[in-house]
Amino acid sequence: MQRAARGVLLTATALALAACAGNRPGPNQLFLMPAPEVFDDGEIDPFIDNDPISRGVLPGILYATDRRPAEAGDRKYARYTHERGHALRLGLAETRLGIDEEITWEEARRVSLLKNRTTNYPIEVAAVEEFGILAETVRPFDTTIELDDAPKQRFFAEIDARLASSPRKDVYVYVHGYKVNFENPILVAAELWHFLGYNGAFVAYSWPTKYSTFAYLADLDSAINSARNLRTLMVQIARNTAVERIHVVGYSMGTRIVSRMLADFGIYGQQRDDEALLALKLENVILVGSDIDRSILGGYLVDGALRVPQSLTIYQSQRDGALGMSRFVFGRERTGQAFTGDLNEKTRRFLDNHPRLRVIDVSDADGGKVVGGHGYFRKSPWVSSDILMTLMYNLGPGDRGLVRDADRPIWRFPPDYVQRLRESLGRANPALAAGEPPP
Repeated sequence: MQRAARGVLLTATALALAACAGNRPGPNQLFLMPAPEVFDDGEIDPFIDNDPISRGVLPGILYATDRRPAEAGDRKYARYTHERGHALRLGLAETRLGIDEEITWEEARRVSLLKNRTTNYPIEVAAVEEFGILAETVRPFDTTIELDDAPKQRFFAEIDARLASSPRKDVYVYVHGYKVNFENPILVAAELWHFLGYNGAFVAYSWPTKYSTFAYLADLDSAINSARNLRTLMVQIARNTAVERIHVVGYSMGTRIVSRMLADFGIYGQQRDDEALLALKLENVILVGSDIDRSILGGYLVDGALRVPQSLTIYQSQRDGALGMSRFVFGRERTGQAFTGDLNEKTRRFLDNHPRLRVIDVSDADGGKVVGGHGYFRKSPWVSSDILMTLMYNLGPGDRGLVRDADRPIWRFPPDYVQRLRESLGRANPALAAGEPPP
């Protein structure tokens, strides 16, 4: 009976976490996320620094995947399967916004900034070009792959081309959650990059989660297996491109990959000084809806993971039902669940003594009614605003309009958050409010 009950609970957890896939109309599409509240029908223009389409530079999303390529004639998978491919493959994906292939820049800009849209606008993957395999991820016992540096050189050149046309020399990496196909992280990365005004370069990391509700446990192993490849990719980007800062956003089960990467870097850094870790160029690492045991992440932090990025931000929610179910199944608190009750003195002291660690409770977002359940980072206009402005301007929580909780050493959203954030952005870049390019 206990085994049967556990199976039912595990299936229910998997169904709840399937929200990681997002609300898409087709297997290679997503509906464009709501406009972040900070933009509010164009009052603040995220594209003021950059306008790639008017320059004839149609932005494509760079990707890295350790999924196995689909074979010719595969009826289920057009590009990559859900099986492990082990080595990391690099490439470029072209995406399209809207129904009309000839949509203009002004129309795309206008539609994306509308606060209340009457129509769902899909974004979709239009084409994919694989460059080849990142040689550093080929294992020595794999004799089926020829080592070649050409794919990574092409990949780095694409990153540098984007950085050269951007006022900010930042690379952003998105790592998806459970039960999505190859295309999903590309589409999420595309909309995040769109709302970043196409500044910097964006990389979608697509790890081999199975597109099945019942593969939850199998995906846990695949997530940890992919951490090595993500770690290798970060090192290669830091060493071989003109990037100044690298930011990583991990979502749901994808936070296991990101946090394990930080743990590995933390252990590596135990015998090295801060300068060696600065060479990794990791700026903001953001964990959203994190489905990792809170104690496991705590061990990573104690082992040195906090020395690696300049900031580690953890978004938590009291209303994340999927993580609540995950906690019930595993019997352990999840990192993405909000702290409740009184924290013990040692926990308070740890949070107070580590300013790089920023814990944000989203339960008061959207005026006290956070939108989106487990998928709030895309569905909540307040939370998406907070994440995007962290990535765009590298502002701390207080400088983004968040307030320190009176009873706990965490940050929360005040009722006037949006106004506070806009005022902060006006100070960070006065051209935003003026609607004119910065000097």
